[in-house]
Amino acid sequence: MSEYWYKEAVIYCLDIETFADSNGDGIGDLRGLIGRLDYLARLGVTCLWLNPIHPTPGRDDGYDITDFYNVDPRLGDLGDFAELLHQASNRGIRVMIDLVVNHTSDEHPWFQSARSSPDSPYRDWYIWSESEPPDRFQGMVFPGEQRETWSYDRTAKAWYYHRFYDFQPDLNFANPRVREEAKKIMAFWLQLGVAGFRMDAVPFIIELTQPGKEPCPMDFEFLTELRQHAQWRRGDAILLAEANVEPDKLPVYFADAGGSNNRIHMLFDFMLNGRLMLALARQNPESIIDALRDTPELPRSAQWATFLRNHDEIDLSRLTAEQREDVFEAFGPDENMRLYDRGIRRRLAPMLGGDRRRLELAYSLQFTLRGTPVLRYGEEIGMGDDLALPGRNSIRTPMQWSPSTGGGFSDAKEPIRPVISGGEYGYEKVNVTAQRHDKDSLLGWFERMIRTLRESPEVGAGTCVHVDRKLPPGVLAHRADGTTGTMLFLHNLGADDVQVDLGDLYGEANDPNEVFGDSDYEPVGRLDALDLAGYGYRWIRLSRSPGT
Repeated sequence: MSEYWYKEAVIYCLDIETFADSNGDGIGDLRGLIGRLDYLARLGVTCLWLNPIHPTPGRDDGYDITDFYNVDPRLGDLGDFAELLHQASNRGIRVMIDLVVNHTSDEHPWFQSARSSPDSPYRDWYIWSESEPPDRFQGMVFPGEQRETWSYDRTAKAWYYHRFYDFQPDLNFANPRVREEAKKIMAFWLQLGVAGFRMDAVPFIIELTQPGKEPCPMDFEFLTELRQHAQWRRGDAILLAEANVEPDKLPVYFADAGGSNNRIHMLFDFMLNGRLMLALARQNPESIIDALRDTPELPRSAQWATFLRNHDEIDLSRLTAEQREDVFEAFGPDENMRLYDRGIRRRLAPMLGGDRRRLELAYSLQFTLRGTPVLRYGEEIGMGDDLALPGRNSIRTPMQWSPSTGGGFSDAKEPIRPVISGGEYGYEKVNVTAQRHDKDSLLGWFERMIRTLRESPEVGAGTCVHVDRKLPPGVLAHRADGTTGTMLFLHNLGADDVQVDLGDLYGEANDPNEVFGDSDYEPVGRLDALDLAGYGYRWIRLSRSPGT
């Protein structure tokens, strides 16, 4: 099962520059992260996903890269990165990094050469048009912040394409040399010891862009090439892709027409994420049930990656206008809480009003539904957001380690971003140290929950099926079946206490046993009178296979 390690993983996403500062310059660094690995191991993390680590002018939080083969000197050097991989491995933690090859910074030497002359060897590494493209103002990813997708370069005397900001020119993946360079970048980091890559903007990498042509052809075979190349270099390496596309388009990211999983190993489950938010807003599980029913069938080795909060806004673009408005009203009522007319730029704790019951319910749902859970740093202690910061930076504030000045993140007077201070979510109240001393803290709850999850491999490696029974309003029942046994999960999205009758499942049970829940309920018994508190949850082991 080692080649499928990602199915039973707990992935923790962090940005090194806002996690832990070891030298007092106000910027988190690799040495600081190394010093916090024991914390992550105790939490139960088995895989780190690091946001971009490469040299950058810093205009897009590291996603504008000037050198794919190095570490940003603010964070450390390649020696520090190698030490991180070693120390993480000693604790049973794998490390993935962002693979951001859709574009480069306009300060990258490749682009500087490309714009300097039509005869540059890098000219056709980017996408150019001699005349103004008719689709110049179409396809913006950041509406309101981005004017166009084609910009004129006076030095090159031509228009260049950029799906994102104008300082991030797109690479031309119709060029075989660009493809080979992407593989070379992957091979370099795999040789150092990374476990795989979170691939940024995958639909745009395989889009063969031509001026004025819409839609552009998509080259899915390139994903097959990348998969083969990664696994040739490291057999258990994985590709975790970001592809927020229509549900019927998802299967081709996993597999070719033959149906075998020979492309991406894992996809972020944007469809489930939006439906989860809708269910929490309406306090009704129907949208989650719909998501489970609408899920395309995946090849055996393919996997979803589930999340509630990631490093970007909560993207509600796959919901209907009415559904989106319900979520906005519940969780982002003020315009300042919203972004790009499609998302919410808040952390989960303030979205749920700091209600500990609802926070536990939400994360219990995420961690027990299909796929591999991804947890954003700081969510395990209920960190808040800083809406005074622009755009997505509101949820990219420094980690809050202690009640000391700077929240234990840094001794610097001016850290890279302000540490949240004061109020219900300031570092004075919300920090790791305080919660470590409180056995009933949210952090302690996460540790217990993740330990229980890792004792229940059916959740990640098995199937996830809605238990279709007549249940009280607001209650979701689902089960996970695998070679190791069966788990049953109950979640009450409503505020009222209820009783659930699942007695007809008792014939499948073998000494049913509750392994985790929001309170001390009566023993499970025959499953026909299961109490469930408002915003309550229960994890019940129905059976365990012999020898497991």
